[in-house]
Amino acid sequence: MNRFTSQIGSRYPIICGAMYPCSNPELVAAVSKAGGVGIVQPVSLTYVHGYDFREGLQKIIRDAGAPIGMNLLIEKSSAAYLEKNKKWLDIALEEGVRFFITALGNPDWVVERCKSKGAIVYHDVTAKSWAQKAIQAGVNGLICVNNRAGGHAGHLPPEQLLAELKDTGLPLICAGGIGGRDDYQRALQMGYEGVQMGTRFIASQECKTHPDYKNAILKATAADVILTKKITGVPVSVIKTPYIEKMGIEPGWFLSFLLRNNRTKHYVRMAYSLLSFWRLKHSLQRGSAYKEFFQAGKSVESIDRVETVQSIIDGLTK
Repeated sequence: MNRFTSQIGSRYPIICGAMYPCSNPELVAAVSKAGGVGIVQPVSLTYVHGYDFREGLQKIIRDAGAPIGMNLLIEKSSAAYLEKNKKWLDIALEEGVRFFITALGNPDWVVERCKSKGAIVYHDVTAKSWAQKAIQAGVNGLICVNNRAGGHAGHLPPEQLLAELKDTGLPLICAGGIGGRDDYQRALQMGYEGVQMGTRFIASQECKTHPDYKNAILKATAADVILTKKITGVPVSVIKTPYIEKMGIEPGWFLSFLLRNNRTKHYVRMAYSLLSFWRLKHSLQRGSAYKEFFQAGKSVESIDRVETVQSIIDGLTK
């Protein structure tokens, strides 16, 4: 037991990171049931998998029989999305969720709402400057997103990111590059108090994504994982496919200008995100028959088979 597992109440310091569109209820529940912590991604739960949010959350809690968490993307965008985030947070607190991971914004209002319920808030960070803002907001720990992560990857290797953040005094979670037991043990030996994994859990039996996606992970090497700004306007790690090569990885000059402008960047990122939500949902359901659009991290190097969640966690910890 360490500070992280003591805070959350999980058996192992293993988080299944929130993944759009891959965080189906069965996967989230299975990770918590196996001793880790499954994280609910609200847009994935409602938009992709078709659940009423409260009913879906209740199903996951019932099936898990153990602590779960929830992810909130809190970057400034529309007032409507902010209100939806607040509603999701309030419902989760009402249903007994006590662990939250925030990303892409200032978590101060989430921390404030969670304090009265004794809930724990961790924040995604890629550098010390972002960590300092999260600490000022009162978070309980940091998800340290390195340059091996899937999704919104960082730019620093895990060793350097740890060196930058270890003096914060908060529990630090290694996010990126964890695909097997050796990766897991190395992260803990470095000084991280836990790991966050995404790609490894996509290649699980409980994940409901299309077989094409899982096969792409099994076949890929670390060199096949590249960064593209054409999904959300900021770098996202994806598996290189003919479709990605054709699409390119950089926005055109006009969109690049808008993404650099403080007045317009949030709106452009939201527009990108809405389009990518639609694309990724169809890619999950139809695989390569739609478009080869598969997010993944460099942990693909360690993944060579689809297993049950229980088998994956046993392989890391026993």
